[in-house]
Amino acid sequence: MRICRFNDNQLGLVIGDEIADVTPVLEQLPAFRWPLPHHDVLIAALTELRPALMAAAEKAPRLKVADVRLLSPVANPGKLIAAPVNYMAHVEESQQDAGINFGSDVTFIDRYALFLKATSSLVGAGEGVEIHHDDGRRTDHEVELALVIGKTARKVSEAEALDYVAGYTIGLDITIRGTEDRSFRKSLDTFSVLGPWLVTADELGSPDALGLTIQVNGEPRQNANTRDLIWGVAKLISVASHAYTLHPGDVIFTGTPEGVAPIQRGDVMRAEIENIGTMDVQVR
Repeated sequence: MRICRFNDNQLGLVIGDEIADVTPVLEQLPAFRWPLPHHDVLIAALTELRPALMAAAEKAPRLKVADVRLLSPVANPGKLIAAPVNYMAHVEESQQDAGINFGSDVTFIDRYALFLKATSSLVGAGEGVEIHHDDGRRTDHEVELALVIGKTARKVSEAEALDYVAGYTIGLDITIRGTEDRSFRKSLDTFSVLGPWLVTADELGSPDALGLTIQVNGEPRQNANTRDLIWGVAKLISVASHAYTLHPGDVIFTGTPEGVAPIQRGDVMRAEIENIGTMDVQVR
């Protein structure tokens, strides 16, 4: 399945270039009293709701994908987890470009492990990215494969890690360059983009050899393949689950390849990942 959120928090299944509006199925989600759960309630119930979603799609009203405003496919992730310098060529460009490293000693992900981004930074493709600084600071695009956890995971092995994935989506980890901690520079409002939809793990298949690209105003910037990840998807999940309990809806950004570069107001980023799709994101 390809699941999206759109317009006024409506739920859809993407079928070709159309969206079947299956929003009424959300009425089957459980109601919670305070304190609310740590997880995204739709992602937690996705397996159970799948037959209802498929049945609803057969007779649901259809809209063109091009005519809707796409939101993040995950509404309420408990955590946004990210992997720094997880492609060798990006390590090398970060070491060589002072505009990226700001005088710091950039090394491998084995030294840094993972970091967290604020959930308030999350937007969808149709919401766009905001440039926050007018002081000449560089704001860069970073395209990444992102995965969404489907069930609670704690201290899982690499061998079993992929069993905990609900699905995959395109991630943009927008970054202001500077000396501050990564979590600060990458957590500004609109700096975590997910979209255009969530492709369930069974439909996508293996995440270990997916081509990913980004263009800005038609200019190719990043072009790589997930086979070149230093820490693969399974290892990222395993390491994260040994640090903190992963809940349904938690998102892991797997890292960006070489080719990061500045964006500015008025730009349009087109990101694409094989077997997922393409999304256009405006910069404002």
